[in-house]
Parts: sequence; C-alpha cells; structure tokens
Amino acid sequence: MGDPVSTIPNLGPASGASFAKAGLTSAQQVRDLGADATYIQLIKDGTRPHFIGYYALVMGLQGRPWNDCIGAEKATLRKTFDKIKSSAFGAKEKGRSELEAALDAIGVVEKRP
Repeated sequence: MGDPVSTIPNLGPASGASFAKAGLTSAQQVRDLGADATYIQLIKDGTRPHFIGYYALVMGLQGRPWNDCIGAEKATLRKTFDKIKSSAFGAKEKGRSELEAALDAIGVVEKRP
C-alpha cells in the first residue's frame, strides 16, 4: 500500500481523507500522478477547489513548505490552477452565471449544490 498521503509535506489528516475519498490512498500514487492530475481528480470527486490547497500540494511534492511559494512562481501556479479548475468543471458550472462562477473562484460566494 505504501506511505500514506499525509507523509507528503504540507498534507495532513484532513487532506489524507479527501485524497482517500478520491481513491488516492498512498503518497506514491500522488507522486506518480503529479500535482495537476491529482488536483483534477480531487475536484472531480467533490473537493472544493482552493488555490492554497493546490499550491501546498505542488510545494509538498517538491519537498518545500507551502509558504515557500511566492512572486512569479505563485502567479504561474495561479494560472495553472485556473486551467485545472476550468478543465475539471468545464467552461461554466451548471446553473451559475459567469459572475457567480468568478466570485466563487475567488471565494466570495458559496458553491451551489
């Protein structure tokens, strides 16, 4: 089975539970998939996308603390995160206006069921 997901830096028990729900039970599975594919799988399984969660995963897979992500690197990861969200949800979430989807993307409104 291998080491649990929580052995990846920046990922704790709550992350481990979300990953397990998405069928990812070992750190090696996550390493093999990589940060982007892993995060897409999490979103598709119902994890609410959150930029900090994404870049904490990216940094953790590099063996770096989550708060090591700054400046241009963080801006680049934000663009990647936005593409991941778009590919996981499609261009527009069902029943949401573009404004609501944009506000949700920055955490201003709650996601509708």
